[in-house]
Amino acid sequence: MEVPGGHDNRGMNGFLLRFIHSEVSGSIVLLICTVIALVWANSPWAGSYQHMLHIKAGISWGGHTFELSLHHWVNDGLMVVFFFVVGLEIKRELVVGRLSSLDRAILPVTAALGGMVVPALLYYAINHGGPAARGWGIPMATDIAFALGLLAVFGKRVPIGLKVFLMALAIADDLGAVAVIAIYYTEKINMTALITAAVLLVALAGFIKARVNRVGILAVVIVAFWAAVLVSGVHATVAGILVAFLVPVKASMDPDEFIGALATSLDELKECGDLSRHSMIEKSTQLGAIDRVWTAGARMYPSGLALEHYLHPAQAFFVLPLFALFNAGVVISGDVGNVLLSAESLGVIVGLFVGKQLGIFGFSWIAVRSGWAHLPEGVTFKQVWGVACLAGIGFTMSLFVSDLAFNAPELLAGAKLGILVASLLAGTWGAILLSRFLPRE
Repeated sequence: MEVPGGHDNRGMNGFLLRFIHSEVSGSIVLLICTVIALVWANSPWAGSYQHMLHIKAGISWGGHTFELSLHHWVNDGLMVVFFFVVGLEIKRELVVGRLSSLDRAILPVTAALGGMVVPALLYYAINHGGPAARGWGIPMATDIAFALGLLAVFGKRVPIGLKVFLMALAIADDLGAVAVIAIYYTEKINMTALITAAVLLVALAGFIKARVNRVGILAVVIVAFWAAVLVSGVHATVAGILVAFLVPVKASMDPDEFIGALATSLDELKECGDLSRHSMIEKSTQLGAIDRVWTAGARMYPSGLALEHYLHPAQAFFVLPLFALFNAGVVISGDVGNVLLSAESLGVIVGLFVGKQLGIFGFSWIAVRSGWAHLPEGVTFKQVWGVACLAGIGFTMSLFVSDLAFNAPELLAGAKLGILVASLLAGTWGAILLSRFLPRE
């Protein structure tokens, strides 16, 4: 599965900067779609919004029909792309990134653990024994798009180590959230479908190992695997994570072999004499040399990085904004104060706004003071506190988990309103703290 890169890659720092830029610009579109959903769901045209969510779409063959509402197509279909990119990010960080060695991984992983455990415990303490107790996974998540977007507002004042810490923390957090979705929010298992999915996943792994590059074959197997996971009872988005874990994030060619192949091909081109745009494709010798350069480049540039590069725009400007449009339309009716004071809403607000700060900062402080880990260069504990607040912006993943946790409309509405309020509080407070604690120059 080799996908050549088509952009200027200046090492890991360059990749990180492009990644952050994509999240920043995408977060603006995400915010616009969130506002549109809220206004639309509470306007005189609210009926059309609800109608859009429940429009059925699908395919028919023979006497069989497969249909889902547009809301489910977005959450169970398009969000697979989001989770696929998340899976690529997780694998990259585990194999070659900030989570690839114990000394680099221990701080963000410890912080992520605190940022998941403490919010979940606070939520459960408020909702224990009540109908909303099942939603303890909602405040565990961090929205990396909004968090990095707000951090980038401060420009060059932000140490690169703080950006990397937040990104690694959010990726470790995503891994935990995916595990919770797969294990806790899976109710009934269809073993036949699950075994079918396992067989298809093994087949896909074999194709990738054998470097089968026929897109049609890979696409058919991936779609069949997604359908089997959907029918199995495990949430379909887990399919995106599992497929991503199969994609190589290391070069499949030795660097010395790559350099040798380039040198040989360049020598062949030079020996051909007359080089022009026309002759480069008319002469078989030159065309063969160019083809070998292209093939070597494809093998040297990891498929995982290339797919992240190509899919980030689709995720940032299409998948996540569409998800927000279909999920952020919380109907605000009656006494908003009472809704916010409901157990499910209060649990989410306390979990995201208070729990994230306590968990991330507290666990980070313990890890550093105990000598297990050290702060990145140029980063202070006060700045970690500010980033811990930004991690309280749950939004995308929190909204996603709330749909899995609750079927009752009143519980779902309370949880979603709590997510929006908590994310606003966390983002504002985090920005205030960082404006004070980041260096002025």
